[in-house]
Parts: sequence; structure tokens; C-alpha cells
Amino acid sequence: MLTDLDQDTKNELCHVAEALADAARDAVMPFFRAEGLTADNKLSEGFDPVTEGDRAAEKAMRDVLAKLRPQDGILGEEFGAQAGDSGLTWVLDPIDGTRAFLSGTPTWGVLIAVGDANGPQLGIIDQPYIGERFLGGFGLAQVVGPHGKRVLKTRGPRDLSEAILFTTFPEVGTKAEGRAFQALSRQVKLTRYGLDCYAYGLVASGHIDLVVEAGLQAYDIQGPMAVIEAAGGIVTDWQGGPAHLGGRIVAAANAQVHAAALAVLSDA
Repeated sequence: MLTDLDQDTKNELCHVAEALADAARDAVMPFFRAEGLTADNKLSEGFDPVTEGDRAAEKAMRDVLAKLRPQDGILGEEFGAQAGDSGLTWVLDPIDGTRAFLSGTPTWGVLIAVGDANGPQLGIIDQPYIGERFLGGFGLAQVVGPHGKRVLKTRGPRDLSEAILFTTFPEVGTKAEGRAFQALSRQVKLTRYGLDCYAYGLVASGHIDLVVEAGLQAYDIQGPMAVIEAAGGIVTDWQGGPAHLGGRIVAAANAQVHAAALAVLSDA
């Protein structure tokens, strides 16, 4: 398990994670707000876009791993799984929020995590355009960006009626999942939509209380999960179970608001 790794190895993994984020920044930025940017649709029904920026960023990160950690496994959104023999797997989402990327809004991000079968132990949420990077794991919880370097700490307990709630899509998931989310939304102070992974950074940095989503993949949640947990928050599924494989997700700033949100979702 990763918790058994020595400090030198943990330091190395932090260095590699930062190198991956740097490589992805360099690869993806030429495509953001570029004239003539187009996207392919992964779905026969609906719209799940992928751009050359997605592919370039993941390829750049895989190239770094081939040089620095060839023994590790990889799970990436665009190029799938690659086996390793170290017991560690890097989970990569080169652009979380490709719809935002296509729209020119700076709320997409590069997601990076490293962990084992039990879940992530180190994660990064990186927003290249505004130069903001959230990192959590191995005793670290920090954000580096326009305000310099700051320690990440989630918000303290408060009543659900005072909480701020985010999700990416108003419909959330299935109709039943949407009804459950709306039941929760009616009990909080403020509900906002559309930030993709950036909302998880806001939980970790103490600005909001909850992100609730459904239909996520492992690469959508493992990076944010590690960051939020390092900052003092909780990330589970809607039943309070493990969340690292995706599905229905509750990311909460603290145990009180987490329990309150789970109670509403389960009742609904």
C-alpha cells in the first residue's frame, strides 16, 4: 500500500505529479481559445466531446511517465489502461470539462492522481489558463496560483440551510438522481452549476460546502478526491461508501454537512 512507502518515494511521486501537470499545461494551452478549435463526439447519441488538446495533454503526461515511472500503471480517459508492476497506478484526465474548454471558459482542468486498488493518495487539480494548481496528499494540502502559495483547508461545520452546493449539469444524471439532487438543492442556501472539476478545488480551499454528481468515472474523481481529503473534507458515494471508482459522488467540506447531504439524498 502507498501508506507503506518511504518518504523519499513519496517525495518522488510528488515531483512526478508536478512534472505531469507541467507537461499537460504546455501541451494543452496552444489549443485553448484557439481559432478553429473543433471536437469529435464520442457518443452516437448526445454530446461527449474530445479535442486535440485532450489527446495532446494525455500523450504528454504518458511520455513523462515512460521516462520517470515506467514501472507504474496508467488509467487515462483518452488512451485507456496500461498495466504496471509496481502496484501504483496514475489516473489521468487531460481535460476535465471539455465542454468548458470548447466554450472558452477557464473552469476546466487537468486531473492527476496516483494510488493503488484502495484509491488515490496524491492528487492534483490544475487549471493551466489561470495558473492555479491544487495539490493534496502525503501530508500536503496546498494551492499555488495568482495569490501565491496557500494551505488548503475546507470550511467548518454549518447547517445545511447555510451550505453552498455545486454540480456540473442541472439534470445531474438519471431522472431519479436529478430528483434526489433537487431535494438537496431545496435545503441549501445556494446552488450553482457548471464548474466541472474546479468546484472540487473550491471545496478544498474552503469556499463552498458540497459537490454532488452522478455518472462519474474513476479519472473524474480520483484527483479531486485526494485533494479534498488532504484538506480535511470527505468524498464518498451517495451511500457513504468508497468513491474512487466513480459513480454517484458527494464531496463535502466536513462530516456534518456530509451526513446531512447523505440523509437527504437517501430519503429522496
